Amino acid sequence: VQLQASGGGLVQTGGSLRLSCAVSGTIFGVKALAWYRQAPGEQRGLVARISISGNTTYASSVQGRFTISRDNARNTVDLQMNSLIPDDTAVYYCNLRRMMGADSWGQGTLVTVSS
Repeated sequence: VQLQASGGGLVQTGGSLRLSCAVSGTIFGVKALAWYRQAPGEQRGLVARISISGNTTYASSVQGRFTISRDNARNTVDLQMNSLIPDDTAVYYCNLRRMMGADSWGQGTLVTVSS
């Protein structure tokens, strides 16, 4: 399985960005797709997750501002980010979690929010 993330960039406070992660390869036993982020000097943490059944989970810091969605026809998982703030600055990684076995990760895309 390969995950290719795109859509990062530089945006001003209050702006929006949409990240997309294309999933390719042999896909089976998927439990959930998610976006994580890692800011400089910090640990990687969950931003949002969507389960195979469509249930969503968000970090409290992004609740109400970010929306995760899945396009089964395109095999993508997207993250719409609105009302961005400087604390959202990080490298964003897409993640595929299986029911059994190791997770798969994308290469990361940098989001920078200027004040």
